[in-house]
Amino acid sequence: MKLLVLYALLAAAAPVALAQAPVEDARVNQNALLQAQQKASAAYRDLRQAEFEAQRAEQDFRQADADYKAAQKRAVELKRPADAAKKNLDAAKAKEAAARKSYDAAVNAVDQVSRPPSPTK
Repeated sequence: MKLLVLYALLAAAAPVALAQAPVEDARVNQNALLQAQQKASAAYRDLRQAEFEAQRAEQDFRQADADYKAAQKRAVELKRPADAAKKNLDAAKAKEAAARKSYDAAVNAVDQVSRPPSPTK
């Protein structure tokens, strides 16, 4: 009789023990799934952020490149008037030098005329 009661208790407890194992496995699987989903979600956010930053960097590069090319074009355009101004400056300096030479010669002539002739012995 004791054996029969023990068998009955074991028979009743065995399905409960077996039933608990799948529930625990389901919880473990659910937790693992949840963690994997969270990691995937975080990785997706990182990906989207990196894509956004790359897009912004590309826009910045394109703008800087366009600005650089425009500055080069503007520099070429400004070089012509600068070269012309340099030519004018060189011509003005040459004219000034010629005028200075003429002035110095005129002043020397005035000095020559205004000095009394030196007595000759």
